[in-house]
Amino acid sequence: MPKMLLLGFQHMFAMFGATVLVPVLTGLPVSTTLLFHFLTKGKVPAFLGSSFAFLGGYASVAALFENTEALNWIPYAGVGVACAGLLYAILSALFNAFGAKRVMRFFPPIVTGPVIICIGLCLANSAINNCVTNWWIAILAIVIVIVCNIWGKGMIKIIPILLGVVGSYIVAAIFGQVDFSRVAEAKWIGFPISFDNTVFSLFKGCDGGKLVSAIVIMVPIALATMIEHIGDVSAISSTVGENFIADPGLHRTLLGDGMATSLAALFGAPANTTYGENTGVLALTKVYDPAVIRIAAVLAVIFAFCPKFEALIAAMPTATIGGVSLILYGMISAVGVRNVVENQVDFTKSRNIIIAALILGLSLGINFSTAGAIVLGPVSLSGLAVGALVGILLNAVLPGNDYEFGTNLQGDTSVNFQQGIDRVGGKKR
Repeated sequence: MPKMLLLGFQHMFAMFGATVLVPVLTGLPVSTTLLFHFLTKGKVPAFLGSSFAFLGGYASVAALFENTEALNWIPYAGVGVACAGLLYAILSALFNAFGAKRVMRFFPPIVTGPVIICIGLCLANSAINNCVTNWWIAILAIVIVIVCNIWGKGMIKIIPILLGVVGSYIVAAIFGQVDFSRVAEAKWIGFPISFDNTVFSLFKGCDGGKLVSAIVIMVPIALATMIEHIGDVSAISSTVGENFIADPGLHRTLLGDGMATSLAALFGAPANTTYGENTGVLALTKVYDPAVIRIAAVLAVIFAFCPKFEALIAAMPTATIGGVSLILYGMISAVGVRNVVENQVDFTKSRNIIIAALILGLSLGINFSTAGAIVLGPVSLSGLAVGALVGILLNAVLPGNDYEFGTNLQGDTSVNFQQGIDRVGGKKR
């Protein structure tokens, strides 16, 4: 149990940096991770945290209330996000009704591989922006992680992220790089949810027109995030080496993600997504037990009631978050590269080159452009969403799509699930 607690703390610290960067809402929707694990039979080691994909939608909803200071826009946005979460349930039902074989034909390795690569590369920019605040602290965090993971023994080897965070944090504090004023002022115990920000506050009075507008703004965003979800589950499957798309099935992971998002929105918290940071931790530590994630979720729930702990985490040097994230994000992209290589994707075929090129070009190009997204009315699509949508469309219309889910375990989730049989000697590697 002590080891499991340490691993749980590591996953909590890994996700916390990105979660607190979502500035539009307060509150930590970590209890939704437990709901996700319940709906996925406790098999998928995924951690759900605040999603950045809906930020454009939140801004659009807030703009509706600029001249109505008497109304709080957050509950209205919450209703919209809750409805967006229901779209996940609809897609989940389609998977359940028609089977993964028909639906997954649109998500072969030539699509999911480059998408996974782009997930890490798109996030890397934020890691660098955090690192530049103090490169020495960021480098220290990176060095601690590398040394512990490569040369560490026992528990030191499997909690490098936690040690990197704590070690660089302590050094930064010693050299006066940390402001603890908020920590001293914060209370020990506090309730993390404000009733006025919850959807339930609308029972006291509601503007029907603005409610409908908020729903129309928020719901279409789920079309993009559902595609990202499939990429995330493929990345987790690839990292762990288990086919989560088949068992417990995408219908369950989609339902878990969607219901978690709806539940979080009801209480005024941000929309959810499976966190790439925690996938990076899985890849680095090689500890895939979903129970560790659930421990992290329970710990986060407990500490959410402690404003002093929240202030302590908020005081963490930005460079510490940047250094650790740089490794985690890079490992996600490395998983995507490995997927393409292990599946022996044939790049002598023009269709495959075109699909991969457009996914990479659109995802990275839009993400790092001045606009940072494609705006279609009230809907803002991230580069990753656009790249994934184009890749799926091209794979569906271009001739030569011979991928069939269920006939090749290696290709089903872009990873080699075989135990590794030596083709020469016939022995297991």
